[in-house]
Amino acid sequence: MKGFYILIGLISGLLFGIATPLSKILLSDLNAFELAGLLYIGASIAVFPSVIKNFKQIKLFFANKHRLKQMLGIIVFGGLLGPVFLLFGLKTADGASVSIWLNMELVATAVLGVLLYKDHLGKLIWVGLSLTILAGVIIAIGEGYSGIFSGLLVFVACFFWGLDNNLTARINGVSPQMITFMKGIFAGSVNLIIGLSISSKSFLFAALPYAIILGAFSYGISIVLYITSAQNLGATRSQVLFSTAPFWGILFSYLLLKTKISLSYIIAMLLLVGGIILTNVLVHKPEHEEITDTLT
Repeated sequence: MKGFYILIGLISGLLFGIATPLSKILLSDLNAFELAGLLYIGASIAVFPSVIKNFKQIKLFFANKHRLKQMLGIIVFGGLLGPVFLLFGLKTADGASVSIWLNMELVATAVLGVLLYKDHLGKLIWVGLSLTILAGVIIAIGEGYSGIFSGLLVFVACFFWGLDNNLTARINGVSPQMITFMKGIFAGSVNLIIGLSISSKSFLFAALPYAIILGAFSYGISIVLYITSAQNLGATRSQVLFSTAPFWGILFSYLLLKTKISLSYIIAMLLLVGGIILTNVLVHKPEHEEITDTLT
């Protein structure tokens, strides 16, 4: 049975990782706002069955002004701004590069936790975060000026998701599925409306089901699988399994987008492995740790 939950954890990383190269393909037919909106609407559809079972939790958002402000921040930072900046960066960069840069979300979450909430990070975690940053810098420099600009856009997205993660981790009594639903339905709808209003060409309805399905699996079902894995294996082991996401993204960028895997990618991947080991394996966390939505 343990092997089953390990498989689920790996699948959660796979589903999240393939979102980058597949989104790159969809950006040829949709603008960043349209795609961001459809992806998050798809995620809200995927978690809707769970939301129905716990529908009373919606009242919790309005019962407390502080929690309502937190949810507003989650929707704005995590649902509205984060995905749009990511997709603008993805538009001009390789899918494999963006898969590596997305690990900046871990860095942003950790650093913002220290600055805003006085979280404590051990020496090994700081070393692991430094390796993650170095991996991103190597890829950005290797792609020249356009790569640096794209990397900055992805970093801004990760900064917003870092704020989202810290806010999410501090909302009590509300399930990650409910938060995903609220973020997806509100932020997704707003981004879709913006995208439709600014688009210079007619909306390509043929791309709609693909975007919805991708969002449902990569940002909805992946969250459910991650939570299921974490509840049965513990937060640390499940996070390690989910951390395979960038490697799946690189693999499918190679298979689908014909991205050339250069020496810089290999070095960056080795640095990421080191970062994952230092931040998730060597640093032991309590297995009863609260499971929060650390996914975008």
